Amino acid sequence: MQLDQQQLQQFSHLELLARQVVEGFITGLHKSPFHGFSVEFAEHRLYNTGEPTKHIDWKLFGRTDKLFVKRYEEETNLRCQIVIDDSSSMFFPLPEKGKTAENNKLIFSVHCAAALIELLRNQRDAVGLSVFSESLEVHTPARSSVVHHKMLFNELEKMLAPVTSETKRKTFAVDALHQIAESIHKRSLVIIFSDMFDSGTEGEELFSALQHLRHNRHEVVLFHVTDKSKELEFDFENRPYSFIDLETGEEVKVNPNEIKATYLDAIQTFKKELALRCAQYRIDFVEADINEGYRQVLLPYLLKRTRML
Repeated sequence: MQLDQQQLQQFSHLELLARQVVEGFITGLHKSPFHGFSVEFAEHRLYNTGEPTKHIDWKLFGRTDKLFVKRYEEETNLRCQIVIDDSSSMFFPLPEKGKTAENNKLIFSVHCAAALIELLRNQRDAVGLSVFSESLEVHTPARSSVVHHKMLFNELEKMLAPVTSETKRKTFAVDALHQIAESIHKRSLVIIFSDMFDSGTEGEELFSALQHLRHNRHEVVLFHVTDKSKELEFDFENRPYSFIDLETGEEVKVNPNEIKATYLDAIQTFKKELALRCAQYRIDFVEADINEGYRQVLLPYLLKRTRML
């Protein structure tokens, strides 16, 4: 079916991209070991032995040879708060001079958030958005109305505006996460997109902020967003580089081979500690490489949603 221009103008570029991503993802589920775990997951749940059989969907049983129970609308409702770090470190990697960034950690996070909002919209779930850097810049409560979804996509579109090299926004995740934990009054799924490079904060304070979300009975998924080849593997050519801290502007000129071993040791220690604390607090820790597409985000979300309902 071909869409006319008037229909297309009803949606932003980001909404259309999100719909394409979600449609492709759902289609892929049909062709994977998750077949049957598809677009119908919002209206059905697996039958538990001993339950009344009056709500079993026998037509679906005939197609799948599995027992599913029709789920009432109020049983399907989920409240989700999407949290995005838009500090300057999230603009890595910067584009070449005179060019527009095609992908970086922030663009990847915004596109993933848009796809999740589309999935949540399809499931009639409520979704809110929080954005932070040095402070909590955006915070909307979780709602499921059409107007609310339009507003969320508009906020995401604003985040895709080109950034200048003069922009310096440090990360203060601690205060923002504490604020978010206190402002979400009903049990929710909190999804965080961040590289977790917090400026001037002791690691213990950051972990305490994550624990605050769990203490308030929220389920939490942390997508640790990185450019894996550069930030985790330090894959640079053997020649002099100028490395610039995007949040402070501090510059260091060095040959990567001279510091690679020390850097890799430090970044692995940081990542292991982060993953260990998340496991300790029962937070889902998911590595999200900006060069690996959206399935690595959408599938863990879908699995988490299924476990919660």
